[in-house]
Amino acid sequence: MHVDRYAPSPTADLHLGNLRTALAGWLLARAAGGRWLMRIEDLDTARVRAADGAAARNLADLRRLGLDWDGDVLRQSERLDCYRDAIAMLGERVYECFCTRREILEATAAPHDDGYRPYPGTCLRLSRAERAQRREQRRPALRVRADGATCTIHDRFAGDVTAVVDDFVLVRGDGEFAYNLASVVDDVSSGVTHVTRGDDLLSSAPRQAWLAQLLGGAAPTYAHVGLVLGRDGRRLAKRNGPANLDEAGGPARVLPWLTASLGLGEHDDVAGALAAMPPDYEFWTSRMSIT
Repeated sequence: MHVDRYAPSPTADLHLGNLRTALAGWLLARAAGGRWLMRIEDLDTARVRAADGAAARNLADLRRLGLDWDGDVLRQSERLDCYRDAIAMLGERVYECFCTRREILEATAAPHDDGYRPYPGTCLRLSRAERAQRREQRRPALRVRADGATCTIHDRFAGDVTAVVDDFVLVRGDGEFAYNLASVVDDVSSGVTHVTRGDDLLSSAPRQAWLAQLLGGAAPTYAHVGLVLGRDGRRLAKRNGPANLDEAGGPARVLPWLTASLGLGEHDDVAGALAAMPPDYEFWTSRMSIT
């Protein structure tokens, strides 16, 4: 069965780009007769507290557009033991990293499209004595040893994408579980088979699929949807476009724009958009501008 999920981070209200990706995932899941799950990725506690009430507003805005989900809402803040178990399962593949962001910046090549910089493996080569010394100076992050593995994922728009997996972070230096770990653990445990999200995250898919397989799961099929761009031609954010559903004109104005941007024509309800779904989804790769 086709099982997809939408996983907002409640650090801000959902903007047009977030809502477009949610609608795309919902349509793909419902058109396949599958399930669409909801997950709140609320591990960044400081930013979540600063955006008080954002999670409830996120869910309310999705409902206002007519999007429904299957089962209960999963909240990452309630699943910390699951992430600890995953770290334990990885065993000796996990190692401490004491590098600062500046050190990584200076030691790595150009970043991927999502801003991610592959880690060169500096701390993997430290001796036990060197680790003990550095541990006295700063709290380490935890990385997974990938041993230069390669992983191929399938994206329904981009096709097969192969990349080398670097030693990426599982637990941050502040002790919080990293997105790459928590999202994969949750996808595996929830039986997710398909992941729909923005195309800026395509380069992260091979490392996440590799980790899913390492944890005993299967790599999902991906659908990386074109982003919505702001007035400055860059990825939409609060600073360069409407910050939420109401600023964009409310459901009556936003939903027809979203369905048209997905090549389905203008629809006043999601049922109409679902009925208009064609077999070819290639046009969803186009990036859309709000101007």
